[in-house]
Amino acid sequence: MMSGFTGFNQQALTFLQDVRIQNSKEWFDDHRYIYDDQILTPFRLLVDDLSQSMLMIDPEFETRPAIGKTLSRIHRDTRFSHDKSRYRSHMWLTFKRHSKDWKDAPVYFFEIAPDFYRYGLGYYSASKSTMDLFRQLINRDAKAFLKVAKCCKLPFELVGESYKRPLVKDQAAELADWYNRKSFAVMHTSRDMETAFDEGLITHLAKGFKQLAPLYDYLMRVEQLKRNPEE
Repeated sequence: MMSGFTGFNQQALTFLQDVRIQNSKEWFDDHRYIYDDQILTPFRLLVDDLSQSMLMIDPEFETRPAIGKTLSRIHRDTRFSHDKSRYRSHMWLTFKRHSKDWKDAPVYFFEIAPDFYRYGLGYYSASKSTMDLFRQLINRDAKAFLKVAKCCKLPFELVGESYKRPLVKDQAAELADWYNRKSFAVMHTSRDMETAFDEGLITHLAKGFKQLAPLYDYLMRVEQLKRNPEE
């Protein structure tokens, strides 16, 4: 019987590094036991141990510790990609509501790779219509948004491609930094892999995710506008 999450280990990171180098079905099949034992199992336990904290942020989050629900696939879909690598060299979990297109909805995430991990909140790839609604909401009360944005202080940073030309002239820099994004996420990236090697990662992530809860609530207001544009 599985117990609680106790951390990842160097064997898991070495496996992800080797996946990047080898990337063949034969190699993966021979080493699948490492993937199952040192990556997939800890990820499932991490989801389980974080679920209670995440449901306090949103009771409608998907929390089943399964691939395709909260866990990413290590197998890549190469049908429409120039990169024909069969396997990913990183793995992630998400907490999100069920959505037809989760890439265009707010998502909490944690990702680990051979030499870094990162976590945060945002969009995988927000559509222009979603970002237009986000800007519409800001326009209603910019001060209220800036109050929400204060939750995105250290250790987090705002990332995402911006338009080359400002959408609004002479806009305050702290507002323009958000307003001109084509999509965005607020994340923390670390190369201190030791942090991921014990159960303290649970508290570390739960604290960070809770810090970003005001932004999550704001982005869910954007989702509400999608469903009820007249509100």
